[in-house]
Parts: sequence; structure tokens; C-alpha cells
Amino acid sequence: MSQDASGFTSSSAGSVSTDKWSKYTKIAFRFAFIYFFIQSVPLDWKFYRDLFSINWFHLHFYELLVLSRYSPQFFGLTGFANWLVVIVIAAIGAAIWTYNDRDQAKEYTGLYYWLRVIIRYRLAVGVISYGFIKLFPLQMPYPSLSSLHTNYGEFLPWKIYFNTIGVTSWYESFLGSVEIVAGILLLNRRTATFGAGIIVGFIGNVLAANFAYNIGEQVYSTYLFALAVFLLAYDTPRLYRLLIEQRFTIADKFIPSFTTDWLRKTRIALKSAFVLFILLFGYKTYSNYKHDPYLLPKTPGLADSYGFYNVKEFKLNNRSIPYSLTDTNRWQNVVFEKWATLSIKIAGPIQLDLSNGNGIHQEDIDKNYEEAGVGDRRYFGYTTDTLNHTLSLQNKNSNYKDDQLLLHYSHPDSSTIILTGVNENKDSIYVELDKVVKKYMLFEGRRKPLKL
Repeated sequence: MSQDASGFTSSSAGSVSTDKWSKYTKIAFRFAFIYFFIQSVPLDWKFYRDLFSINWFHLHFYELLVLSRYSPQFFGLTGFANWLVVIVIAAIGAAIWTYNDRDQAKEYTGLYYWLRVIIRYRLAVGVISYGFIKLFPLQMPYPSLSSLHTNYGEFLPWKIYFNTIGVTSWYESFLGSVEIVAGILLLNRRTATFGAGIIVGFIGNVLAANFAYNIGEQVYSTYLFALAVFLLAYDTPRLYRLLIEQRFTIADKFIPSFTTDWLRKTRIALKSAFVLFILLFGYKTYSNYKHDPYLLPKTPGLADSYGFYNVKEFKLNNRSIPYSLTDTNRWQNVVFEKWATLSIKIAGPIQLDLSNGNGIHQEDIDKNYEEAGVGDRRYFGYTTDTLNHTLSLQNKNSNYKDDQLLLHYSHPDSSTIILTGVNENKDSIYVELDKVVKKYMLFEGRRKPLKL
């Protein structure tokens, strides 16, 4: 039994020995302790504001997702700039700690253990939460019908990546299960190294994809990767001796000893709260997947309208305009989604929505995943007045907030929709849509006999 600078009594066999805690090792540890403590433990009052503002009787999974993504922010800074602030704080704190603790602590084995515990659980929250939104394929939804009618070159790279993963929903679920299993392995000190190793490989690939496709989650994926590397580094020397040098190696057996009853009860309470959080997050994520996928609108679209339509006839101010690939007023084709979104192909430049579309919104009109990163089509959310047979359209692109249309619709037959009304420029329009019955290779698959 021993007691180090942490103040916790512990027993150890094969743990980091005193002679390994050199002067520079201790300085490096002091910096790392302060840095990762600030990065991992919620110290920002806004975190607790969000936590206590949650209505637990009407809980949405994305409220838990926001909590799981906590990272400190300073002075309104964004991205890696916050890391620089933490580095400065950690450097100053390590200097003060070193000055006040000159040779007083022989080692920091206990503190090192508790720092790893904090990081293990923080990392587990991060990977398990994202694992669930992949296990129930929410993060990268199946491509919409509008996406299937968009040229490949009209997507930003991140949207190509999301559509590629979204097409293979079972593969996305597999990726999510890997994250969940790795996160669970972190919860036990005996399996934490295996979990960290899996996460280094998995998140390392995610990190590379983020930078290669400019997905927009570069900071958070780097953050999770750094936590996993720090955890894995603890056992890396032993793994090297065992696997590379093939020498006899003693596993780390540092065991904290809780000498008081309140410490034991606190440990059990914190573990139970963590498990409850994960179970609740999993349940709410599944519920969202079944009833209200957070990236896509939940309002049903116009009845019997789902499909791809050629614009058979188009009139602007009562003047018929023939089909054209260059006329910036003439509609070329229209897609009605299963939900209340209508997309229109029109020639002419579009000011792209450059966000990653992964924002969490309650209102359908604010859910911009469909049109984010797409330069070929205009996406409109709409509300339907079935009594007066009207559609009130609002452009979903935040760059065109004033782009609104009020259209009257009629359904002469099952394959025709006629829209009349006023466009965004206050011009009268008449649009006759002819539904195209089309087979999609993506749906049919190559193992089925197919005649196009």
C-alpha cells in the first residue's frame, strides 16, 4: 500500500515506479493534467445552464447530444483557438505548480490514474453518443430523391462522403457498433487500453476523412483522437516490449483503494449515473430514428406527390417558355420528397449553404441538411392548405430567406400536378408537372434482373 501526491491510498504492482518520475516527467505531467482536466471536465457555466434547462419529461435526444459534445469555449472563440487558450492556462498552471511543489511529491501515480479515469469516461461519452447516431443511421441519412437527381459534381466533398455512407445504412450501423463497443471497453480499467486502441484507429480514420472531405468536424474529431492517444500512450511502452521486442512484460496493476465509505458510495453513484445516461441516450436516439429523424423534416409531404417530375409546360406572366438548360426563369424538373420538401432544378448560379447541415433544429424549415452543400437545385420547405389547395413555399437556403412562393395546386390525374401562382419575383407562373416512372439502380441492386 502507498500514498502519493493525489492523497488516495492505493496498491500497485507493475505500475509506474518512482524512478520514472524524473524532473521533466513531472513537469510534463503537471501540464498534461491541467490541460486535459480543463478539456474534459465541464467548467463552463453554460453547460450547466443547458443541463438544468432540459425538460426531462419531454426529452429530445439532441439535448443529450449537445451535452455529450461539451468542450470549453473562451471569449467567443471558435475551433482550435480555444485550444490555444487552454494550452496557455495549462503552461501557467504547470509553472506555478512546479514552483510550489519542488521535490515535495515523489510521484504522481495516483493523480495520473485519476486523470485517465476522467479522460476514459469523457471519451466514452463522446464515442458512444456518436456511435448511437450511426447505429440508428441518423448522422448520415439515406440520400433523398433530390440527391439522386443531382449531378455528382454539384455536391461539396463532405456531402459526397455523407451520401456515400448514407447509401449503405447497414455499414453505417456497423461503424456505430464499433464506436459503442470501444466506448464500453473504456469503462473498465482492465479493457481501457483495448478500447483506446480501437478508438485511435477508428477516430484516426474519421479525422482523416474530416480534413480530406472538409466535413466541418475537424476540431471535435481531433479532440477525441487526442484523448484516445493520451490513454493509449500509457500502455504503449509495455505493448512495445511485449509485441515488438517480445520480452517479458508485467501488466499495470495499479488499484485505487477507497478507504472511506463516502468515496465508495460516490464511485457507485457516478458510475450508475453514467450508465443511466448512456441507456437513456440510446433509447431516445432509437425513438428519434423511428419517429423524427433530426436532420430531415418530419411533416409529411403533399399526398400522392412523391416522385420526380419533368416540367412539361412552363408559363411566366402568361408567356410560354420552351424547355431550356440555360434560361434562368424556366423550371427544368421538380422533385417532391416524402416529407414537406420540394426541390426545383433551374439554370443559374446558387449561393451555396456552406454549413455542414448537421445543426440540431426543432422546426422543419430550419433543418438544412438536404440543401447544404448542394449547388444544383433549389430546396423549398412548404406547408399545405388542403382546404384551399395551396402550397406556401419557403427557400430553405439561409442565403435566400426572402425567397417565398404561394402556389395553388391541382391533381388532374395520378401522374400530373399543376401549380399556379406567384414566384419570388412576384411574377405569375403556370407549371405543369409530368411524373416520370423511373427505376433507380441504387434501389434495384446489381443482383436483380433489371430492365430500364
